[in-house]
Amino acid sequence: MKIAFLGLGNMGEPMALNLIRAGHEVTVFNRTAAKAAALAEAGARVAKSPADAVREAEAAISILANDQALRETILSDGAAIETLPRGAVHMCCATISVTLSKELAREHAKRGQGYVAAPVLGRPEAAAAKNLWIVAAGPPDQVERCRPLMEAMGRGISVMGEHPWQANVTKIAANFMIASALETMGEAFALIRKSGMDPRGFLEVMNPFFNSPIYTNYSRIIAGRQFDPAGFRLKLGLKDVGLALEAAQDLAVPMPLASLIRDHYLDAIAHGREDSDWSAVAEVAARNAGLEGE
Repeated sequence: MKIAFLGLGNMGEPMALNLIRAGHEVTVFNRTAAKAAALAEAGARVAKSPADAVREAEAAISILANDQALRETILSDGAAIETLPRGAVHMCCATISVTLSKELAREHAKRGQGYVAAPVLGRPEAAAAKNLWIVAAGPPDQVERCRPLMEAMGRGISVMGEHPWQANVTKIAANFMIASALETMGEAFALIRKSGMDPRGFLEVMNPFFNSPIYTNYSRIIAGRQFDPAGFRLKLGLKDVGLALEAAQDLAVPMPLASLIRDHYLDAIAHGREDSDWSAVAEVAARNAGLEGE
């Protein structure tokens, strides 16, 4: 299939590479052109603009940092939606707002284009290993059309409904649960450290008990305080918690823990952690416990 891939960050680059390895004809675009060099060596064509990238595509895949970046790439004047062929499908793999997902569905439908939301669960190493879990939603025929692309990038697919926004609210809720786990781990490790104990010993108790890759991977990072380089930047964690609160407000769903976590992310950013891994929110609990600098 002729694929346009928009966004070559920590997640996008390995995902695009797996599509090339699966035999798809891939054209890539990234605002920082140098990030496309490795994919060009692997056989991708490098486009000069989003509109150029999608011009002959059967499917366009986007994974961009936030709503603003996606609007500029897809919806603005002269952007990709204006040159994506009629009958082509846009598969958005990013974590975006429910509001924007609904808008994308409307705008693509006006132009006879398909739209599927397919946000991914997993860190960059999972993307490289084709070990992502993909949460999809959209018209069934369009989801099935995109299934070979999802299978080339992930280990599993969950279809959440016929409306793309249903995948987005699922991903937002999932990321909120991960953020909640990070907050819990941060507080627990602060208690262990303030007690004068080695946090690595706590790992031996906690990880077999929870038996979860979320706890295993992030507890190791928090115990070792190895927050750089980031697999998922803290400022993006703040964005995702904000999306949860936005969706909750629209539906009158109280989420008091989300409000707490948002404030702790803001605290971490105020102390220079915006580009650290989002698990660096644990440093807020440590600092509040008087452990800063230890």
